Amino acid sequence: MNILFINACARPDSRTNFLAQHILNKLKGQVNTLDLYSENLPPLDYKQLKTRDEYIASGDFSSPVFRYAKKFASADTIVIAAPYWDLAFPSVLRIYLEHVTVSGVTFKYSPEGIPIGLCKAKRLIYVTTSGGPIVKNLGYDYIKALSDDFYGIQDVKCYKAENLDIAGADVESILQESIQNIESAEFNYPK
Repeated sequence: MNILFINACARPDSRTNFLAQHILNKLKGQVNTLDLYSENLPPLDYKQLKTRDEYIASGDFSSPVFRYAKKFASADTIVIAAPYWDLAFPSVLRIYLEHVTVSGVTFKYSPEGIPIGLCKAKRLIYVTTSGGPIVKNLGYDYIKALSDDFYGIQDVKCYKAENLDIAGADVESILQESIQNIESAEFNYPK
């Protein structure tokens, strides 16, 4: 099994990454880690979009501009670790998803204009932590919508730990409860 681990955690001692490691330890397969803060991903500008669109129109996906999309599309399982920032996730993950969402690689359009997923992954696991309560998890909602509506990944789950920075919070207990949820979950599909 080819597991793509997308790490969108800026802090070296990230609690989100800590929880994600528990999930990765439960999965069986080869883990390929993509640390988004080490990738130097630029937002797509007009020139990049024009070049990318020309390649897409010609059906040529051999350019390095498609490396993130091709890696994403070929993964069997995808794990995303992204802290809960401003009701969503760090901007580096949004930029990465712009590079991944490519017609002809991760999805295609039907004759009626409806996206059809081309990703091999059967599941995507989203991991997040927050200092306060997660009032609206717009990051997970966005990932789930992309997975369902574009990528064709139907099994999308979220594991989280929240209220970690509230005065008097028992951080260890909150994290242990999340770890117990992870440990009790079934992650490996039968062959």
